[in-house]
Amino acid sequence: MKIIAVGMNYALHNQELGHTSVNKEPVIFMKPDSAILKDGKPFFIPDFSNEVHYETELVVRINRLGKNISPRFASRYYDALTVGIDFTARDLQRKFREAGNPWELCKGFDSSAAIGTFVPVDRYKDIQSLNFNLMIDGKEVQRGCTADMLFKVDDIIAYVSKFVTLKIGDLLFTGTPAGVGPVSIGQHLQGYLEGEKLLDFYIR
Repeated sequence: MKIIAVGMNYALHNQELGHTSVNKEPVIFMKPDSAILKDGKPFFIPDFSNEVHYETELVVRINRLGKNISPRFASRYYDALTVGIDFTARDLQRKFREAGNPWELCKGFDSSAAIGTFVPVDRYKDIQSLNFNLMIDGKEVQRGCTADMLFKVDDIIAYVSKFVTLKIGDLLFTGTPAGVGPVSIGQHLQGYLEGEKLLDFYIR
């Protein structure tokens, strides 16, 4: 399986990171399967970064083999959703960007893709009208709604499938809203989708 992720998919998040240009196509990056963190296991802050940020996202699970998928058929290619965290070594990201280098290492390191419990997509009436949020130590730190995505889920799937064949079990991280921030040892993270807790783990 592979992890496909979308960068800069919420306007307010782009503003908080200082991105003023408007992307005409989705910004796509990949994470290796070794980035997966699941089953409530703790996230250990890596020693190569002094500034690891949480980025809360809706995660979509692919359930069919697909290539060159039309947007109008894209909904047939996923069957479940959850809340995930795209952990980012922000200090490394700034360093790589300033040098004009690729920044996969600040996004794709081990355990950098936390995922919660998946729920069937047919539980929800409209995937583009879902609220999700992250609590740290009982306090809400980030909230988003999929209605605010710059590129919708089905359009992202269609776009990515032009370049990369989608396979059963692949995961799509759909981008983070405003409100990202650093994590520290001892914190308790809980992610919710439409009020249902799907993600629950600690920072070590």
